[in-house]
Amino acid sequence: QVQLVESGGGSVQAGGSLRLSCAASGRTFSGLTMGWFRQAPGQEREFVACINQDENLWYADTVKGRFTISRDNAKNMVSLQMNSLKPEDTAVYYCAVTPYRLTNRRNDYNYWGQGTQVTVSS
Repeated sequence: QVQLVESGGGSVQAGGSLRLSCAASGRTFSGLTMGWFRQAPGQEREFVACINQDENLWYADTVKGRFTISRDNAKNMVSLQMNSLKPEDTAVYYCAVTPYRLTNRRNDYNYWGQGTQVTVSS
């Protein structure tokens, strides 16, 4: 059974940093694309970033230059370093996996974690 477990969320003031991690289990993820999405209250879940097996990256324009996605295939983990956080980054952040090459489409991702809350205060 595939399982994704996020950690590292919390509360921080604007301008601060957080690092999210996602531990994957149940299969080998080295050949798959791993991504991060987020969902703020009352809004749709939106793409944040993804990284494929060749470590090609794709970021949403809203986080480009502030967030960095990385992966460790030996540990089946993907991380999201978030710097210069803004109140509008407040959301539940989800880790997800897709068999497709780099994609920002939510429906392309077939495994999801339970999410971790990130709250940024002004």
